[in-house]
Formats: sequence, C-alpha cells, structure tokens
Amino acid sequence: MEALTRWTDRLIGLSAFVGTAGLLFVVGVILVDVIGRNFGRPLYGAQDMVTMTMVLIVFGGMALCDRLDGHIVVDIFEGSFPEWLNRVIDIASALLGAVIFALIAWAIWNSAQLSQMLNLSTNLLRLPLAWFQYAVVAFSGVTVLALLMRAGLLLAGAPRKSAEGAL
Repeated sequence: MEALTRWTDRLIGLSAFVGTAGLLFVVGVILVDVIGRNFGRPLYGAQDMVTMTMVLIVFGGMALCDRLDGHIVVDIFEGSFPEWLNRVIDIASALLGAVIFALIAWAIWNSAQLSQMLNLSTNLLRLPLAWFQYAVVAFSGVTVLALLMRAGLLLAGAPRKSAEGAL
C-alpha cells in the first residue's frame, strides 16, 4: 500500500506541476497581451492560449486539492456524529468523487474522439481541441486514483482529517 501511495503522490505532483506551469504561462500571456494592447499590438491568439491552458490549470490541480483536503467542507453535523459515521461519510464522499471524475473522464474521452474525427480546433491558433480534452481525461484519471487512494487508506484505518479548525 505504501508503494501505491508513493506512486499516486508522484502522479499528483506531476499533474500539479503541469497545472502550475500552465498558470505561469497564462500570467505571461496576459502580461504580454496587456502590454501589447497598450502599444496597439495585442498578442494574437491570447484568448485561445488562455482558454485552453485554464483546462490544464483547473484539472491539473484537482488531485492535489483533494490530497491536501482543500475542498470546501460543510461540517455542521460532524461534531454531533460519532467518529465511525464521519469515517463512513468520508469514504462515501471519496468514492462518489471517484465515480464523478470517472464519468467526466469517460464523457471527455468520447468528446475528444469526436473532436479528433472532426478535426476541431481553437478559433485563431487552430490548436487541436483533442489534445486538451485528452489532458482532462488524464488529469481526471489521476484524480480518480487519488480519491480511491483516500478511500482505501480510510478503509485501512488511516486517521481521517477532521474539518475542525478549518475556516
């Protein structure tokens, strides 16, 4: 189990790195575009670059957000429930999240195949949409793995992270 956790953490780190690189790229594109607009020369294709890179930013960081328990938690009743029930809720939410992201991956996979068949691309730069759709599939797969790992660790008796002390 420890080797699988280490492997999952590396995949999560890689997806977060891609998301971070995407964020830095978007900041650079926007900076160049804004300066260019000031001189009457906006960056051609900036909207295409920003739009497609946002996909990498959002889905690239999703698994890390889950791993660090960064999602919004409504803990109104957590203090009233016994520990075993809170553990069951955590396991069920991780499994539900895994199912949701698996469905996202499946739907985007089908969409990517259609985009590839129809040769769909962005408006200005003609970047193939399928590339970014397949990236969403990969990042969703990493998120599924992270959620299943969390559920597995909780089932194995790992301590759960309480929402107490959170804002």
